[in-house]
Amino acid sequence: MKLDVILNPYYVDIVVFLIIYILLGLGLNLITGYAGQVSLGHAAFFGIGAYSSAILSVKADVNPWMAIFLAIVITFIISAILGLPSLRVREDFLAITTLGMGLIIQSFFKNANITGGAYGIDSIPTPSLFGMKLENFSYLVVILIAMLIGIYAVRKMTQSRIGRAWLVIREDDIVAQSMGINTTYYKVLVFAIGGAYAGAAGALFAHKVTFISADSFGFSISATILSMVVIGGLGSIRGTIFGVSILYLLPELFRLFQFDFIDMKYLDMYKMMLYGLLMVLMMSYRPKGVFGKKVIVKSFRKEKAGKEGDHVA
Repeated sequence: MKLDVILNPYYVDIVVFLIIYILLGLGLNLITGYAGQVSLGHAAFFGIGAYSSAILSVKADVNPWMAIFLAIVITFIISAILGLPSLRVREDFLAITTLGMGLIIQSFFKNANITGGAYGIDSIPTPSLFGMKLENFSYLVVILIAMLIGIYAVRKMTQSRIGRAWLVIREDDIVAQSMGINTTYYKVLVFAIGGAYAGAAGALFAHKVTFISADSFGFSISATILSMVVIGGLGSIRGTIFGVSILYLLPELFRLFQFDFIDMKYLDMYKMMLYGLLMVLMMSYRPKGVFGKKVIVKSFRKEKAGKEGDHVA
């Protein structure tokens, strides 16, 4: 009986979509949390990954696994191109720029013939493994493996010289340049990698729901993911997992237990109000988030000085 409850498709779907949001959060945390590039258009990368995989698998008859891989590559390249504005604008202006790009891309999804316009794309095939379609629990296992690989990759990147360079750029571009960091390269790189994570989430999302439309990739998704990352903690992997889990599961708990004082028709409105309230409280009392970290510029300087000393010796 307990196993039947655990494998209930409803609960499995909740966990699957939670993992998809965690992948989205990991990508945005690289861009905003580690590199300090505020993005309000992360849903655009999410949509690019979803539509790329859907178009390849439905209209080009590409194998779903290959479609997912190509969608990640396509999103990586497009994200790098869209990251170029970050070289010329900062902070509030960068946020407005990414917001504009996100709205433009959503408009493209809604009006282009290749994306199905307002009707979207349906009949997206489910991936198969050894002749067996991955549905419910089997899809959960695959997406869980993808999340673990994503977490491991983020951990390795952020503990490397690349991650430390992003942290210095986050604190001060000019200081980073004076330390010999190629800020142009690292900014474009973080947008590309963060976008690739969103692209992977989008592709997995598309093959799970088997139908996508432009409404699934609007500004509200970008704002929700940003709220999750900020509340969990900028520059923290466990903060991302914590923030996404708390903010994603809270509305599901309301839906599951059917509280009398909550009208379920307005749950989405209550959810956004809750996110906004938590953001205000967090910015007032803990700007770095629950698990937020401070950059350690000295360690980067010491490492750089040590290498220069070894070179001189």
